[in-house]
Amino acid sequence: MPTISPLLDRVRDAHARIDAVRRPELWIDLRPRYDVEAEAARLDARLTAGERLPLAGRLLAVKGNIDVAGLPTTAGCPSYAYEPGSDAPAVARLRAAGALVIGTTNLDQFATGLTGTCSPYGAVACAYDPDRVGGGSSSGSAVAVALGIVDLALGTDTAGSGRVPAAFNGVFGVKPTRGLVPADGVVPACASLDCVTVFARTLPEAGQALALMA
Repeated sequence: MPTISPLLDRVRDAHARIDAVRRPELWIDLRPRYDVEAEAARLDARLTAGERLPLAGRLLAVKGNIDVAGLPTTAGCPSYAYEPGSDAPAVARLRAAGALVIGTTNLDQFATGLTGTCSPYGAVACAYDPDRVGGGSSSGSAVAVALGIVDLALGTDTAGSGRVPAAFNGVFGVKPTRGLVPADGVVPACASLDCVTVFARTLPEAGQALALMA
């Protein structure tokens, strides 16, 4: 019997989890599953060759106002969408460390809101109570982490958008000092104040991701 790689297993488990939780409003776009599985196979080969990848196999979701190559950047507005030519530096640095991007997540449109309900892609409810809001504007990212679909997620924070949804959903949301993580490739809510933030279920995981992005 051929051995299934642990990385491939993780990708398949994530997609099974997406199907099980039935929360399509979390996502703006999911990468084609075969693309993610192919990337997992390439990471496996790099690990076998002795390469050090500190985030190998960690699954990553990215807020829909941050560029991910191959997926449209919408900022929660379909008519605004554009096709980025490359990953935002924050995304690229995590992928270089072995993280696997699953897709882009829903947000309050143009990252202006703190409820997670102001999006044409649907209102994002709290991970634990569908009658409560998920918080915003990085709601999809926080809830995807809280529901155990991904290990890490990127959001943005101008006035609370990377911390409010973390608090509402019982995960860690870390906002770095402005300028520590590049904000290139981010559709700004306020360019002079925006920060790329990270969500995780534990503080050490969030801290490791932040150190790699910086």
